Amino acid sequence: MDFSRPHIKKRIMIASAALVAAMGGAGWFYIDQLPKADPNDAALVQHGQQIYAVNCASCHGAQLEGQPSWQKPLPTGHLPAPPHNQSGHTWHHPDEVLFHVIMAGTTYESDMPAFQGLLSDHDVWATLSFIKSTWPEEIRRKQPSLSPEQKDALKRLASERSANAR
Repeated sequence: MDFSRPHIKKRIMIASAALVAAMGGAGWFYIDQLPKADPNDAALVQHGQQIYAVNCASCHGAQLEGQPSWQKPLPTGHLPAPPHNQSGHTWHHPDEVLFHVIMAGTTYESDMPAFQGLLSDHDVWATLSFIKSTWPEEIRRKQPSLSPEQKDALKRLASERSANAR
């Protein structure tokens, strides 16, 4: 499966937007205030490496290599855990989207669980910092930022949810 296809990107964006919308009226503010992963912060990277080893490596591999044949569905129809190294697609997504996928799990054909309530925001940003620290500089430069359209969509969904909750 080609993870660069628009329908996969759309599903990840929708999952991210749904999580932000679930946060209610504060969602618009929250998106603008998210910290970023920092692969140059040694302490954050070290903390992230520990979190990754305990919570992620069993599926995504100790060396971030993912599961074998990660692009081919399992008999269940779910996709194996992808690699987080440069050979995978993690770097194709903005940090904010990756943060929300980790916290909420995925909505597409995957066994990725939600870590909301299990990991703190700091733990997730540290884990992303560790993952990004393993990428070559060229890959880091290619990683996209949250587009204005994605940010607007997340804010709109959060505002709609807030209005409906009144």
